[in-house]
Amino acid sequence: MSQFILSPLSQFEVSSLIGLNAPILGHLNISLTNLALYSCFILLIAVGFHFYGNNDSKLIPSKWSISLESSFASLSSMVREQVGSHSEIYLPFIYSLFFFILFGNLISNVPYSFAVTASGVVSLGLSFTIFIGVTILALSIHGIKFFSFFVPAGTPLALVPLLVLIEVVSYLARAVSLGVRLFANIVAGHTLLKILSTYLFKLFSGSLIVAVLTLIPFAIFLALIGLEIAVSLIQAFVFTLLVCSYLKDAIELH
Repeated sequence: MSQFILSPLSQFEVSSLIGLNAPILGHLNISLTNLALYSCFILLIAVGFHFYGNNDSKLIPSKWSISLESSFASLSSMVREQVGSHSEIYLPFIYSLFFFILFGNLISNVPYSFAVTASGVVSLGLSFTIFIGVTILALSIHGIKFFSFFVPAGTPLALVPLLVLIEVVSYLARAVSLGVRLFANIVAGHTLLKILSTYLFKLFSGSLIVAVLTLIPFAIFLALIGLEIAVSLIQAFVFTLLVCSYLKDAIELH
């Protein structure tokens, strides 16, 4: 237990909560991990949040309904500006993706909870899946013309091989950079808070004078918690904004 409290990286470990081993089909192993459990929590919270904010049977909208309508309007405006005339097709996907990442980030700020978006399986899985989907979309729309995306207009013939190589590496890096950006920000912020909380706990457990003096760094710690909550919102917005940008590139080949 002490190792769990003192280790700043233990909060990111995927562990099995319930497991079942059965000699079926050779060897069948079924387990419920903390990653799967918190993913289900995020789904239930997102659905419950929208169900509670449903305003179909009320004349005066509630605060939940107003917040949902504002979120929808903001996301719809962002998708329309980024994607263009085809925004209504991709809006449900962007909307669902935003709230999944947002609730995953916010839930991870609860003490002793699990950070779903700090898991490489989730963040990189989303990144690779979106990258493959966007590439298939571009190929289905433009066909072989899609490969002109890797040759900038007006490029001298002698520089085409070098620039194509650079553009291909830059394009493939999207599959990693999108997930790593989310993963790295959540891990860095939560690790910092874990380390600081451990030291503050030790300081508060000391003498009365030390505990009083610790109120100053504790105030800074509270400010960092507020910053981490803001980062949770910003990272969800940045992730969906970049996805919209990739969709625009796939549709218009910019």
